[in-house]
Amino acid sequence: MDMFFLWLKALHVIAVISWMAGMLYLPRLFVYHCETEVGSDGSERFKVMERKLFRAIINPAMIATWLFGLGMLATGVVDLGAPWLHIKLTLVVILSGVHGWFSRLRKDFEQDKNQRPQKFFRMINEVPTVLMIAIVILVIVKPF
Repeated sequence: MDMFFLWLKALHVIAVISWMAGMLYLPRLFVYHCETEVGSDGSERFKVMERKLFRAIINPAMIATWLFGLGMLATGVVDLGAPWLHIKLTLVVILSGVHGWFSRLRKDFEQDKNQRPQKFFRMINEVPTVLMIAIVILVIVKPF
């Protein structure tokens, strides 16, 4: 069971890194997409980049993160009563909600309906970062 758990943990960390890479990069693409004229070649290129990033990396990585994480919980190795774990899982649910929100924002760009300025996307770029920092601290330090 220990070796199985370690494999799940390794795959979970790989999936988290992939998910976070996409979640940190997508809002940056939105910032640059704002600079392009609707219907221009640049705008259409950003639509393709955003769609491929979301469908080929962000979505599969989020699904893998959840599956491997739930797999680790199912092994019984993790203390399900630990307060840090409950807070971490709450933050992961929030991060999943941000993922859904980013999907909605991507669809607005895809349909040429974005009304938000660059500054908005620069600010929301920090949301996944803050959540990631809190989650990593909870997992590594286990302060509660």
